[in-house]
Amino acid sequence: MDELMNLPVFTWVIIPLLIFIARVMDVSIGTLRLIFIAKGFKLLAPILGFFEVIIWLLAISQIMQQLNNFMCYIAYGLGFAAGNYIGIVIDEKMSIGNVIVRVFPKENTMGLIDHLRENNFGVTAIDVEGKSGKYKMLFSIIKRKDAKEYIGMVNHFNPNVFYTVEDIKSVGEGYFRSSRQISPFSSFYFLRRKGK
Repeated sequence: MDELMNLPVFTWVIIPLLIFIARVMDVSIGTLRLIFIAKGFKLLAPILGFFEVIIWLLAISQIMQQLNNFMCYIAYGLGFAAGNYIGIVIDEKMSIGNVIVRVFPKENTMGLIDHLRENNFGVTAIDVEGKSGKYKMLFSIIKRKDAKEYIGMVNHFNPNVFYTVEDIKSVGEGYFRSSRQISPFSSFYFLRRKGK
């Protein structure tokens, strides 16, 4: 084992690669932890924080043992950058939580409203006035995983429409379309709700 650790390939390739992997893992977990904190997941965020710190300690301990190895520094930085990106991609794929969608249609909204409601989306239409005159703003609170489908329907009826989508922390009451699939983290949501 000592002979392997003294090989140049171990020092200049394997250790930096392990540091890179550890950094990707701990920063990805950290990114998800921050997102879950913002969404109010009181139980899941501390668990992720535990694993994030343990992995970080392993990575930093290797850096401290390899202070003269510049490849370790490069691997550490690359792992940090990649971890941020991967954490965001994972969050997008999981699509946990709810969003507010505000739509400012340019054309008649009745066909769009009827179509959204036929597809089990709750829609509130509000009379507003802007620079181009009076029109209706559509307001919906939907599951984040349904946002792409919702926006697709909106663009079908009103191409290039102006809309905003914002994350929200919690929702008390309201009409939501029934779930077609159960998220692997849905049990954490119910545990969080019970803990309130």
